[in-house]
Amino acid sequence: MENESKLVKRAQSGDKHAFAELIEHEQQRLYTLAVRELGSASDAEDAVQEALIRAWRALPRFRAEASFSTWIYRIQLNAIHDQRSKRARGGGSPLDDVPETADPRDALLASELSSALQSALNELDETYRAAVLMSDVSGLSYREIAGILGVAEGTVKSRIFRGRAELARLLGTSGAGPESNL
Repeated sequence: MENESKLVKRAQSGDKHAFAELIEHEQQRLYTLAVRELGSASDAEDAVQEALIRAWRALPRFRAEASFSTWIYRIQLNAIHDQRSKRARGGGSPLDDVPETADPRDALLASELSSALQSALNELDETYRAAVLMSDVSGLSYREIAGILGVAEGTVKSRIFRGRAELARLLGTSGAGPESNL
């Protein structure tokens, strides 16, 4: 990938290909974060699409005080929050999207596991949920998460530890170490 700052400058001048290259490396992680936060593939797709539109529109104001990925994750978290609010106002409950597998029993097991995990994630306090998902699902560093959330690295570590412990409790498992990744 071309130097991030050069791509940002090109994108800021209206180069859609440069913007596409910037988001190409982030899009799957943004989607994964959104689907785990929202519990629905269709809501996640909507949230990612909204975040990308917002990022494109806000790009001229991006001052590179943080990395592009930190900036776009912040936008994604805001889009997730807005999507959750929109869903709450609409009163509907999302259906879990289960991928097709060769064996229907595998689909059932995956659905049950996904449903239990999503249910536990939904019960988790939002501050813990965001930190755990960015760490365990998106693979972001404590420093990156701290930048996105606007808190100290120690706070991020604490939120991840407490979030994992609460998830373990909710799922009826023991341990909250890194081996309990989502």
